[in-house]
Amino acid sequence: MSLQMGLKDISFREKTAWAMVIVLIAGGFFYFDKVVSLSRATGETAPPIIGFVIAYVILIVIASVIVMTVLSVAAGKEADQPADEREKIISDKAGNWSSYVLTVPALGALWHYSVSMDGNMLFHLIFLSLMLSQIFEYVFQIFLYRRGV
Repeated sequence: MSLQMGLKDISFREKTAWAMVIVLIAGGFFYFDKVVSLSRATGETAPPIIGFVIAYVILIVIASVIVMTVLSVAAGKEADQPADEREKIISDKAGNWSSYVLTVPALGALWHYSVSMDGNMLFHLIFLSLMLSQIFEYVFQIFLYRRGV
């Protein structure tokens, strides 16, 4: 089966979930590449740099707008349809499950802070938890679209 044939079988909302997973992972790599590079240069955990966070947010917003515009134009009328009952359930379940992805690493970050007292690392780990939670919300949506609710 070709990629084009496979994409025709996927609903618009599942395509947007796949696109957002890719955008968010790329944004996460962008952000943490900057943080790791700065940490290596200074020899310690990089402090929170608001410029990196703003650049990450701008990157995510611009990439999301571009990708969603392309997908909406390609989907035509399907993009204008409101979410049906099945899609609402999938969205609710995925949002609920992703809260666990936020909680577990955040608790790990707090435990790490209590041991190391590294506030810079705490910031980065909490930010990572937020990123992972959002990524996994879309991953769970894809899983539920594939499995069926």
